[in-house]
Amino acid sequence: MSQATQTIRIERQPAPADLEQQGVFTWPIWQKEVSEFPWVYDDAETCYFLEGDVIVTPEGGDPVPMGKGDLVTFPAGMACTWKIQAAVKKHYSFG
Repeated sequence: MSQATQTIRIERQPAPADLEQQGVFTWPIWQKEVSEFPWVYDDAETCYFLEGDVIVTPEGGDPVPMGKGDLVTFPAGMACTWKIQAAVKKHYSFG
């Protein structure tokens, strides 16, 4: 898989108005305790962290820290490992 496909986009502390405009607060919520697990994104996912501290490491890539207040987009097809260091609560949307 090309490195470009593996790019995680992070917007730190986006404005509440921008989040409202995207409908973030209407998206479902996912929660997970401290853990570590592999994951593959079949579809692109955008999520907004309400709580948590995570390091996501794309296969063959560098670790990417993210957490509370970050709006993150994961590309379709990306294989990675999630290392949750503080329990996560996030809104998410696929596609």
